[in-house]
Amino acid sequence: MTMINKQTFEFLANLAENNNRDWFLANKVAYETAQQNVLAFADDVLAQLQKIDTSIPNNLTAKKSVMRIYRDVRFSKDKAPYKNNFGMGFSANGKNGNYPGYYIQIQPNNSFIAGGYWMPEAAHLKAIRQEIDYNAAQFKTIIEAPSFVNFFETLSQTDKLKTCPKGYNADNENIELLKLKSYTVFHSFTDDEMMQHTIIEKMIKGLSLISPLTHFIKNAIQ
Repeated sequence: MTMINKQTFEFLANLAENNNRDWFLANKVAYETAQQNVLAFADDVLAQLQKIDTSIPNNLTAKKSVMRIYRDVRFSKDKAPYKNNFGMGFSANGKNGNYPGYYIQIQPNNSFIAGGYWMPEAAHLKAIRQEIDYNAAQFKTIIEAPSFVNFFETLSQTDKLKTCPKGYNADNENIELLKLKSYTVFHSFTDDEMMQHTIIEKMIKGLSLISPLTHFIKNAIQ
């Protein structure tokens, strides 16, 4: 199994300190070497993930899964032209689109896997809340399973309403779940873990735990 090379982390660390076009062009070979490492890593992850989640299309490739390192700065105050990480997304809709799936980030001191559905569009969020309200027991079976809790602890609480969503009362026993605006989980890895041959095995363990969550959400919005 592919691991992330030390040189890949070194390139990203140097890029974070020299985020400008001249430096990037002068270090294009280092970028291409790091990119090839990440593509090989994504290829190994994808091969394993497609066995777990059969909705991920067979024609999805590592190259289609890894996101561009170039930032879109048109509407951002931060005009740094490059990302300081490599990201890759996997879902039934590929790496893009507003849809449940899986995400991996590779960055010095900030590498992680994540999954679920981040900031769903209004119609999808309404459908997810309805499904949780109707089938709370099934949803809790997923997110309260000991293996799930041991790996992720709980759903991310970052995007959460302070008041009840429209159509739900405060005495709803699942109101804290219904207040969420995203249904995602997150697990970080150290740089040392990322550089071990066992890293993909560890990530696949986590992604396999996310799969029932994405399946529940996909059923809700279909």
